[in-house]
Amino acid sequence: MGDGPGDAALASWLELSASALRHNVDVFRSLGGGDGTPRPVGVVLKGNAYGHGLAQVLPLVHGQVDILYFIAPQDALKVREYERAQGLAPRQVVVLGGVSPREAVALAREGVDVVVADRGWVDALPVLREAGLERALRVHVHIDTGLGREGFTLARLPDDVDFLAEARDVLEVVGVLSHFSNTEDVTEQGYALAQVDAFETGVGLLRQRLGAERPLQRHIAASAAALVLPRARYETQRVGISLYGLWPSPETRLSARLVLGEVPVLKPVLSWRCRSQAVKWLPSGSYVGYGCTYRTSEPTRIAVLPVGYYDGYPRLVSGKAHVLVNGRRCPVLGRVMMNHVIIDVTRATSDDGPVTATLLGRDGEESISAEALAGWAQTLHYELVTRLGAHLKRVVVE
Repeated sequence: MGDGPGDAALASWLELSASALRHNVDVFRSLGGGDGTPRPVGVVLKGNAYGHGLAQVLPLVHGQVDILYFIAPQDALKVREYERAQGLAPRQVVVLGGVSPREAVALAREGVDVVVADRGWVDALPVLREAGLERALRVHVHIDTGLGREGFTLARLPDDVDFLAEARDVLEVVGVLSHFSNTEDVTEQGYALAQVDAFETGVGLLRQRLGAERPLQRHIAASAAALVLPRARYETQRVGISLYGLWPSPETRLSARLVLGEVPVLKPVLSWRCRSQAVKWLPSGSYVGYGCTYRTSEPTRIAVLPVGYYDGYPRLVSGKAHVLVNGRRCPVLGRVMMNHVIIDVTRATSDDGPVTATLLGRDGEESISAEALAGWAQTLHYELVTRLGAHLKRVVVE
């Protein structure tokens, strides 16, 4: 596997495949809308691009996709800084999370869209007006269709959005959105389809209340719905976890086969590798790691990896996980520590020289998926990748 990325040879690092990312964007661009026509593709770069690294992912997707979605306003503003530095035409950028009135002013000046999900925005109107904006802040109205999180409920929608009709000088309604509750958890999408019905009802109410003259950009489909609910693709998709080559769930994969006739190929973007800190023999009967939870039953060549739960390698995989060395599976011995993991490399190497371990990704004919590692940790792959340490070196490869 080589010696790793330069000065990170004695630490762990993440490799991001540019070709895999392009492939995944193409998968969603090929889906089109419910009527078979092409649809713009929006991608979600929240959570440090799902742990993959915003600084590394943004340049890879900026020219390939149509819309960039974020939770944090400061991340959205980084896009404008990047575009100016590179001399690029601005992409549509949407902040899905909450923003303060002062942040709203900054976003309006940068031409970044925001989401209006409650009447708290009434308090922002004086601040926006006092700012003397050259253009109104572009907003998307969030309708709660059954998730029970943000958004205006259908019962309250007509009354609660009245302030938008009176704030056209500073708020320009350009879109409307919602979010599904359980498309990933089931293969039967009755509840999701009821949400689609509610969404379309809400869009109609919003249009009636605001007297909207031009089409609104509608978006409700995240990765799972984009794959299995063609009706929900509307004007654009919000592709999150699957941009990075990860299926939302096994149920989504099964549903995709039923809906599309075949399972699209999603290519994992991220690999996690680590150069060993030490390799040595331990006699039979030796204890390994804290708590004496593992004892060798035979002479064992171990490798000490300078990675641990501080870096995002879950402690709950202790004694269950494997890593790959020279294309062979090597079990994790004993407890995962804050900064160290000990593995059995007896059958993977014939000397005590340093080795490179693959914690996530492929090595030869073997691979360890984010889903597998998350399963050992009794969690979701969403949580696993988003908790990868921001301090880890991220390297883009083809």
